[in-house]
Amino acid sequence: MSNTYVAIMAGGIGSRFWPQSRTAKPKQFLDILNTGKTLIQMTYDRFLKIVPKENIYVVVNDDYEGLVKDQLPDLAEFQILKEPVRRNTAPCITYACDKIYARDKNATVIIAASDHLILEEEKFLAVINRCVDFVKDNTFLVTIGIKPTKPSTGYGYIQFEDDNSQDGFYKVKTFTEKPSLEIAKTFLKSGDFLWNSGMFVWKAKTLLRAVVKHLPEVAEAFREGNKHYDKPSETKFIQEAYSQCTNISVDYGVMEKAENVYTLSAQFGWSDIGSWDSLYEVYEHDYLGNAVAGENVRIYDSSNNMIMVPKEKLVVLQGLRDYCVIDTGDVLLVCERAKEQEIKQITLDLKVADLDRYL
Repeated sequence: MSNTYVAIMAGGIGSRFWPQSRTAKPKQFLDILNTGKTLIQMTYDRFLKIVPKENIYVVVNDDYEGLVKDQLPDLAEFQILKEPVRRNTAPCITYACDKIYARDKNATVIIAASDHLILEEEKFLAVINRCVDFVKDNTFLVTIGIKPTKPSTGYGYIQFEDDNSQDGFYKVKTFTEKPSLEIAKTFLKSGDFLWNSGMFVWKAKTLLRAVVKHLPEVAEAFREGNKHYDKPSETKFIQEAYSQCTNISVDYGVMEKAENVYTLSAQFGWSDIGSWDSLYEVYEHDYLGNAVAGENVRIYDSSNNMIMVPKEKLVVLQGLRDYCVIDTGDVLLVCERAKEQEIKQITLDLKVADLDRYL
């Protein structure tokens, strides 16, 4: 797959995973699954099975360049794409596809997040290969959909036209951001909605043409990129390009507007591990439903809790049900699992209170 490339997006700060995920070291650089590898290392190793290492790029905020180099030492300098500021996924993906296109005009690009969990790797790789084959000779933008197992309010949804299929790929009808529980239940019953995994496959030139059409200001910002990529002037060029880009997602800026968007329904044990509750779901549970990361945790009359504490710390729980208990040494978080979506607001409140040192 010499013309196939991977762009791993690793610039997020994982605010819903606070206090484990911090500004200085977000969740993609943590071993939160206790596997001995961080999430970004697991992602990189997964894609090494289908593309050569020189075809894997990582897009990351300037602040995390050192973490990427430490955790992925096989990456060459040209494979680390440094963003001067966060501008959401549209500029990030445009930068990656434009730089890869400058290297290879026939490139097919797989866009993936750095912090997702894939439990059934062989099935995942088979899906990726199907998508690569599908777009190879077509001008399609493919988004990988996950067959929903419950009415989740934490994921975006893709509605597809079930009477418009090509080799199992369905034309996308609508995108919906995180819905209310009632709407999510309606989506699940309808049978024509999938979770939006945030993973995409397309020819680099197909995506760039779509950006020109639907986000012309972003396309214009990167127009002269091929003159600067892999040269000393790239850093300054990217700083100027990002200063001209609006903060917009590729879903909203391109995918919702384009006519050539298709999706493939897939199941491969996927989770975006976007929150403590989603981590709870993939962790091993004791007979009372508690997910425990910590060596000295004593539990009495407590069930269905997500518990992550320092190994050396003695923690005793009594009479607690359906809670998150997260202890990082300098921060203790105790919150209801059902309300852990509010953690993002908590971090904003701490910033206002001038408690940035804990973020």
